Amino acid sequence: MTIIEAIKKILKNEKRELTSKEIYEKIEEKQLYRFGAKDPKAIVNGIIRKHCFGIDFPTASPVKYFRVVKQSGHVNYYLLYDNEADSSVKIDITLKSNELLPEEKLQKAYNEHKNNIKQQLLDEILNSNPAFFEQLVVDLLVKMGYGYDKSSGIVVGSPNDGGIDGIINEDKLGLDKIYLQAKRFNNNNSIGRPELQRFVGAMQNVQKGVFITTSKFTKQAIDYANKQQQKNLKLIDGEMLSELMVKYEVGVMSIKYFNAYKIDKDYFFEN
Repeated sequence: MTIIEAIKKILKNEKRELTSKEIYEKIEEKQLYRFGAKDPKAIVNGIIRKHCFGIDFPTASPVKYFRVVKQSGHVNYYLLYDNEADSSVKIDITLKSNELLPEEKLQKAYNEHKNNIKQQLLDEILNSNPAFFEQLVVDLLVKMGYGYDKSSGIVVGSPNDGGIDGIINEDKLGLDKIYLQAKRFNNNNSIGRPELQRFVGAMQNVQKGVFITTSKFTKQAIDYANKQQQKNLKLIDGEMLSELMVKYEVGVMSIKYFNAYKIDKDYFFEN
């Protein structure tokens, strides 16, 4: 019997939620598995969390056998996971549990670091001048793969730009273009429908447009963009902008990588 099979058997027979510590003690009591590790309770906890629905981190298994049903203090209680009955259940799992695996702590720290960098990016943009932001959005779109090469992006922002701040030429002859509008607002000033209407009006015969802001779009603006039939209009708010800048490394640089490891079961099975 494997550790997973032993855990599943305990939860099935007990028919109640148990902590990982209680599951381990039941396995020992019923002698379902002989542990050789120095800290077998940690082994049981690790296997449960790696196979737990709603818990995701780099080394987590895509196969789920267990689910968190409640949390008391920093201790989680688990039951067997029913794929059909439980898949639609929304589970609020906090990351304050003292049962967190090192991989989960690493993921949590990375998410906090990334969110901090994203906020710093928006702060830097808001402290820059409008011309810099217009160049930034052109650089970002080119870095994302739009345009025929690195020189296909053009900044055209000026007092008489007609509402167009940048152009991405998707071919060398400029037959297919993407128009860009960049608005550098703080988070308290949302972009409304009128701004989008002016942008669409300035697009004239161009079919593709991207409106980028450091703030947010109102619901009316989002509905207007989604209902466009003649134009392909995409909206990028501050959250998505900072996310894309990190992903494509525009305005940021990687300074160090950390690898997360898991046991290669195939290697041990083959040998």
